[in-house]
Amino acid sequence: MLLSKAKQIVCISKTGERFKFANPDLCVLENSSVAINEQGVIVDIGDIDEKYQNYKIIDCRGRCVLPGLIDAHTHPCYAGDRSGEFKMKLEGATYMEIHNKGGGIMYTSRCVNQASQEELEQILESGIKRAIRNGTTTMEAKSGFGLSTEGEVKQLLTIEAVSKRSPIEIVQTYLGAHALPPGLSEKQAEQDVIQNQIPQIKKLMDENKIHPEFVDVFCEKGIYEIETTKNILQEGAKIGLIPSFHGEELNHLESAKLGADLGAIAISHLEHLSQEGIKAMAEKKVVGVILPTTQFILKLQPPPVREMIDSGVPTALATDYCPNAYCMSLPFTMSLACLNLKMRPNEALCAVTLNAAAALNRHKTIGSIEVGKQGDFVILDAPTWEHLIYQIADSPIWKVIKKGNIVYEYL
Repeated sequence: MLLSKAKQIVCISKTGERFKFANPDLCVLENSSVAINEQGVIVDIGDIDEKYQNYKIIDCRGRCVLPGLIDAHTHPCYAGDRSGEFKMKLEGATYMEIHNKGGGIMYTSRCVNQASQEELEQILESGIKRAIRNGTTTMEAKSGFGLSTEGEVKQLLTIEAVSKRSPIEIVQTYLGAHALPPGLSEKQAEQDVIQNQIPQIKKLMDENKIHPEFVDVFCEKGIYEIETTKNILQEGAKIGLIPSFHGEELNHLESAKLGADLGAIAISHLEHLSQEGIKAMAEKKVVGVILPTTQFILKLQPPPVREMIDSGVPTALATDYCPNAYCMSLPFTMSLACLNLKMRPNEALCAVTLNAAAALNRHKTIGSIEVGKQGDFVILDAPTWEHLIYQIADSPIWKVIKKGNIVYEYL
């Protein structure tokens, strides 16, 4: 495949960088082309059309070519309808108030445990299709609504089954510690995760039936606090799962320092991140995954994004797609980050490409347009790349390409 004579090719990087930081150079090429071989790998970039006339040619004149977008934090494997909670939030109910009344995660957990794997697969596939239309070519997917060994295994088996036939890459995360199961204390829930769930996850991994790469915990006051979070992340690491967890969302617990000390690859949310936490994450290069949709919907205090970026914390953006934040659109997420969280547009683009790839331990293969990386692209029917963010809630996405295959096109 040859993406020919694009008005702009936004490479993001030319030197194999892992991250981009404040006000980055996006390495934009004008009136250039990019060639992708039959294996879906980028083989050439620049004024190259004469060399690749035997390739399938896509005329990109007047259009912009960007790296495929990467959603590094989602909860797309769920069941049930929580639209009624939207009204409750508008009337002033907080996240924890809804949770304590049996709504939120607890309601979704009941629905997931009642649903069949086939029903979960259908819901998951529907969400993935909508994400693809919004430019996503790689999506992280968490369990976390099972709240038991059986329920968590069912979710991971669902994600595994769908990932095998998905046109985009689905990255699995085990989130057994998402909420306290009914009737269990924090300590009892910790013991269930460590003594029952994690051994079963390891067994299924050894049998090649599931392939989670990360272990996650909802580190929060009154749910899984610092010591419990530490214990669960360490047990997950023992079976080869990389720590990447929820932290500092509703309360300040110094979970950022915990993550830095444990070698976490990423921490998500971070509305209550402290200066000490910023320093720890910057020193250890822990990716801060910001979730503007959830902050916006729940009317939380804004995370200190500007301070994070300016202090050298590699910063990514994600949709947090789930029944609470029902959004599959990374372009809209980027718009929110720029409008509400003081991100520059070029920082936002890096946050859903190269930095998001780093959050998923994939910066060597995706996240930028460089020779040797996968041919993952979003093509905009627009004169400059900024239109991805500027055209709020209706981005001019013309085609989405994964490993050299067109997975969406606007007709």
